[in-house]
Amino acid sequence: MRHALISIALLSAVAAAPLAAQDTAVELRVGKLEKEMKAVQRKVFPGGAPVQPEIGPLDTGDAGAAPASTPLNDLSSRVDALESQLKMLTGQVELDGNRLKKLEEAFKAYQGVTDARLKTLEPAVPDATPAATTAPAVPPPAAKPAALVPAAVTETPKPAAVKPKVEAPVAATTKAAAPAKADPKRKTLVDAVEIPATGDAAEDAYTYGFRLWTAKLYPEAQVKLKEFAAKFPKHKRASYAQNLLGRAYLDEGKPALASVAFYENYTKNPKGDRASESLYYLGVALTRLKKLPDACKVFDEFKDVYGTSAPADLKARVTKARADASCAV
Repeated sequence: MRHALISIALLSAVAAAPLAAQDTAVELRVGKLEKEMKAVQRKVFPGGAPVQPEIGPLDTGDAGAAPASTPLNDLSSRVDALESQLKMLTGQVELDGNRLKKLEEAFKAYQGVTDARLKTLEPAVPDATPAATTAPAVPPPAAKPAALVPAAVTETPKPAAVKPKVEAPVAATTKAAAPAKADPKRKTLVDAVEIPATGDAAEDAYTYGFRLWTAKLYPEAQVKLKEFAAKFPKHKRASYAQNLLGRAYLDEGKPALASVAFYENYTKNPKGDRASESLYYLGVALTRLKKLPDACKVFDEFKDVYGTSAPADLKARVTKARADASCAV
């Protein structure tokens, strides 16, 4: 009897060993599946509630019969449920990935169409200035042979506070002559004029122009005097330079250009040292242009503005010029 009991215990132990090993393998399988399913759930349901696998009791087929469920059967059921749930989640991941890919492709196609439409809708840059801002071209009125354009000099201060009556000369009536070709003899004459070098650039520029005028090199003097006026418009010699520019034109036989230079010197700087002299020479230039009525107006202006302040010799020259122009006494 004792031997029989020992034999039964040994047989039970031998039979239980495979079952224990099988249970361990199933547990490992279940653990692995659960980890994989949780990883898939985190990807499918980020921040959401994961789907719990539905593991129900094993159907025995006979409600009245004794349950046939064992630990092994329970583990097998869990494994089957986990595998089924994992397949479902994996399929959902693949479906979502496919949908996302299609959405990206559709968005790129839409973006391309939109860009193309925007390019076609962009307004073209106008090639010309709008008509509203472009004034129609109006031909300038023809200048009368013996008339001058009124000068807008009413606001220029005058020494005697007399509104100027002088009319601006028309510079377009006479064109400046083209520069003469290089003449070796003339170059020699120009080179003979000493260029001052006192260290005062403005004073030297005016003095050089004056020396060229004194040497009767009028075109060269005109160039230097214009350069002085452009570089030193506020210099104390500005009135001298502009007046001398007019005299250089007048001495060269260009009274029209001279009249413009004299007029600008008088109207722009009526208190300048040579303003009164420029007004006198303006009348002389107009007389040479046979514009005697205008010349007389200039001499009348001289009397009104500088009649009490001009030097005696200049007043005497004006008196003679009035007689030359046949002005009324």
